[in-house]
Amino acid sequence: MSDIRINIQNPDNSITWLDAPTEMGLSLMEFLKASEFDIMATCGGMALCATCHVEVINGINNLPEITDDEYAMLDTLPNITPTSRLSCQLKLNSNMNNLTVKIMGDGLS
Repeated sequence: MSDIRINIQNPDNSITWLDAPTEMGLSLMEFLKASEFDIMATCGGMALCATCHVEVINGINNLPEITDDEYAMLDTLPNITPTSRLSCQLKLNSNMNNLTVKIMGDGLS
């Protein structure tokens, strides 16, 4: 079993860390929902709503390159940052160990 640590920055800036499995093929969005974080994911992971928007605080260089479709959806948001990503587009893998994200909680509902 291969687990990685995912860190979630809370609204009060404290960090909650969780061990996440990499062998199940889950996206970060699916893992966050299963871990009962408040993330809407209205479109179910198809990069069509941006309700799974996260800001990557640490580990952006370990993520796959952003796709044109993901960037186009993020570009519709009022609070995009240079490290914004859609968590539905990030499949958990060993390169993401110690990734830190902040759930932004916006997008089209």
